Amino acid sequence: MSLGNSPEDERPFEDPSEEAPVSIGRALRQARIEAGLTVDDVSTATRVRIAIVHAIEADDFAPCGGDVYARGHIRTLARAVRLDAAPLIERYDATHGGRPAPTPAAPLFEAERIRPERRGPNWTAAMVAAIVAVVGFVGFTAFKGGDDGGAEEQVAEGATPTTAKTASPTPKSDKPVGQKPEPSDSAIAAAPQDKVTVQVSAADGRSWVAAKDHNGRLIFDGLLKQGDSQTFQDSEKINLVLGDAGAIDLFVNGKKINDDFRPGAVERLTYTKGDPQAG
Repeated sequence: MSLGNSPEDERPFEDPSEEAPVSIGRALRQARIEAGLTVDDVSTATRVRIAIVHAIEADDFAPCGGDVYARGHIRTLARAVRLDAAPLIERYDATHGGRPAPTPAAPLFEAERIRPERRGPNWTAAMVAAIVAVVGFVGFTAFKGGDDGGAEEQVAEGATPTTAKTASPTPKSDKPVGQKPEPSDSAIAAAPQDKVTVQVSAADGRSWVAAKDHNGRLIFDGLLKQGDSQTFQDSEKINLVLGDAGAIDLFVNGKKINDDFRPGAVERLTYTKGDPQAG
């Protein structure tokens, strides 16, 4: 008969004091019961939903929505049942991969500092540039048109243009002060009786001039330099716009118009056949 030990006698010695640690959920549940609280009491005090309280007490942290929320709920429930939350958080971190390392502040700051600033298109500057370009173009066109058109004659209805230098009246500097020349009967008689004839001369400076016939058709639009003149004819009437009426000598149907136009004044005039009279 063998006196050796039986298999039961060869089992390793187990210390009954070395028990598995209590889980997080079980610790919270025991503390709640010892505090005399129900799940409804804890949910009302912490505003953590009843379903989540039940899940945490069963060690199911999935309904919490993530590690950050799980840690927050554990602290809140531990505070409600008067339990130290620090050991529970450490146990949670040990079983769930630990707390994530904080992101260094300096790299984030550098990234934000060097990030280029997005700016939308500067519509105000674009609009100002467009307006300046349009104004410059219009001014250049008007000045260029005055230089090219000043030496040319435009006569309505195909009449032969007159020569600017020979048609210019006697310069005002030769006239006696305060004396205005009276129109002659021969000058009036020489003008065609069935048409209106208007001659514009820039005697004392330059002026912008526009002329239209009785249909409203533009027959001249340009700048007259000093000494230049234009003659217009129409079967019924001529409409004039003088940019600087004081610089202009005006002859209508062979008769000098002696209106005292002020220098720099803009005048809008209409003349018809017969004895000239501005309309």
